[in-house]
Amino acid sequence: MIWYTALVLATGLERVAELIVSARNARWSFARGGVEYGRRHFPPMVALHTGLLLACLAEVWFGDRPFLPWLGWPAFVFVLASQALRWWCIGALGPRWNTRVIVVPGLAPVMRGPYRWLRHPNYLAVIVEGIALPLTHTAWITAIAFTVLNAVLLFAVRIPCEDRALTTLVAPTPGTAAGAAGSVAPVAPAAPAGSAGSTNGHGHERRRRP
Repeated sequence: MIWYTALVLATGLERVAELIVSARNARWSFARGGVEYGRRHFPPMVALHTGLLLACLAEVWFGDRPFLPWLGWPAFVFVLASQALRWWCIGALGPRWNTRVIVVPGLAPVMRGPYRWLRHPNYLAVIVEGIALPLTHTAWITAIAFTVLNAVLLFAVRIPCEDRALTTLVAPTPGTAAGAAGSVAPVAPAAPAGSAGSTNGHGHERRRRP
């Protein structure tokens, strides 16, 4: 259980790193006229992801969940793969990636990296991690609960919000790519006069809209 606790804590530190990158990228986007969408759903998202980590630890420690090698090791591989995909998304969007939905108008959607094939690749990483991290140590209740709640938040709120935000971008052109954490991101032109922003895996940003 000690190594699993270390894994969950390391995941928590990774989330902190995401927030630091996100804050820096938000400044970049707002400085270029970025507009934020969907501010009201961001606190519930933070609470859900924090709850995932706490629930993993609580169920394993207080529920005395065993480590089952046939389940735990494959799940651990999927945890690592989800992190690799997440940071691939972040790298593909560069300063336009964000945990929030921010769009800088005037840029085409990004079509490089994982966005070549998927519209919301970062959310694939979130879904996989939400199942694999708990199951690494047989926390099946947490895996089910997070998957259901995350599906409601993603498909009913977050992804529709990002898709609406993306309609403010110009049409994609050859050589552009799709966004980071689960949406489509824009590629900045040679001059900074209007670029697409950042989001949790998309690339959107603008000034705040309630």
